[in-house]
Parts: sequence; structure tokens; C-alpha cells
Amino acid sequence: MRRASLNPSRLVGTGRSGALGRRTNIGSVVMSEESQTRDAVEQVTQDVKDVKLENGGAAGAGGDAGPAGATNGTPAKNDDNAIPFKEAFKLFSKFGDPKSDGKLITLSQSDKWMKQAKVIDGKKITTTDTAIHFKKLKILKVGVDDYQKFLEDLAKSKKVELEEIKRKLTTCGQPGITTHLPKSPAAAAAVDRLTDTSKYTGSHKQRFDTTGKGKGIAGRKELVDASGYVTGYQHKDTYDKSH
Repeated sequence: MRRASLNPSRLVGTGRSGALGRRTNIGSVVMSEESQTRDAVEQVTQDVKDVKLENGGAAGAGGDAGPAGATNGTPAKNDDNAIPFKEAFKLFSKFGDPKSDGKLITLSQSDKWMKQAKVIDGKKITTTDTAIHFKKLKILKVGVDDYQKFLEDLAKSKKVELEEIKRKLTTCGQPGITTHLPKSPAAAAAVDRLTDTSKYTGSHKQRFDTTGKGKGIAGRKELVDASGYVTGYQHKDTYDKSH
């Protein structure tokens, strides 16, 4: 019988083919895992975008939040500690009204918001202006959509940029928080002059002593001394009661 001869080259080829097959299978598994990971990352990214849109943010051209982009005109939270417009609206619609659910705002609450945000400055925009445009809506309380129409009408009438008004409204902080600015030298001098008791005249002068301290009721009413001592007596209550 002839023995079957083994060709070393065939064995080597077979080994290489098996190794290549195993490498191909491993590569396919790795590519599959990478694909799944990439899909998961894309899904998370999309979820984050959806949350930003729900909170009032806006997606820019590359998927990032734009500097001043907005859904329904709501500015994104990006600078100056700004908060989403809808969130600020909810906070101020509850201001002073514990029963409010934050969905409707009144003219009074709106004016407080605008005064805190320095939108109402008494010159360019006044409470008379806001009252006129607010009453055009013909309802006492308005929702966020109608409120944005009110702002658009106000900005157009007063020739003010709508985005500038919204920027102030979203960066003024929570209700009741105000910024205390230092007084100007002229204002400080006026206050000092008006509170200088040494310059008071008439009945106002009698209300303070020489140090500027108020005398209380003695400075407002003429009290009658009924002690029995004559006016100007210096030894009152010094008499020995045993006598």
C-alpha cells in the first residue's frame, strides 16, 4: 500500500485560511458592536435635543443650541444666568398669587416682571403703555402664547427690539430679586442735604436736638409740666422726703 503523503504547503494554506476566517468573524463582531454603540450614542443625542426643545432651547445648524435661537420665540439659557422664557413666565405668573398654577399672568404681575427687568423705565416704556397693549387682548389673564403676542405688539409700537425685551425678561432673576446699584454722587449729596437736621426750620427744627437725634413725642407736642416746680428749676426731686 502507498501511504498518503501530506503536503506541508496544503497544511499551511489550511491554517492560514482558518486564521483568516476567525479574524473575519472577530472583525464582524467588533464592527457590529461599534455600530450598536454608535446607534446608542445617536439616540441619546437625539433625546437630549428633544429635552432642550421642550425646555425652550433651539437646535442650531449643527445640532447645538444657537445663541439666541428659540422654539416659539423662547430664548435659550446661554448667558447672563438667563432662564428659558417659559420658565420665567411661570415664575412671575405665580408671584404674589399662591393659588396660581403658573399658566396665566395678569397685568400687575407682568408690570412687576418688567420693572424688575428694567423693561419699564418710565421713559421709553411706561405702565400706561403696557396697560394699553395688554387690554387689547380683552382678557384679564393671558397664557404664554398670548403674552408673546402682547410683547410683539408692545415692541412694535415702541420701536424696541423684541429680542432685547425678552433678553431682559430672562436675565432679571427670580421674582423679588433686584440689583442694588450704587447711588450717584449727585443723588448722595441731595440725600445728605435733605437729612441735615441743622438746616431744618420752624416746627421741624424742634423735633431734633443739637446732635440730630429725634426727641420723640416731646418734639411733636408741647407737654405741660404739672410737677409743681417752676420753669428752669435745677434741683427737681432732690428734696429729702423725710422732712
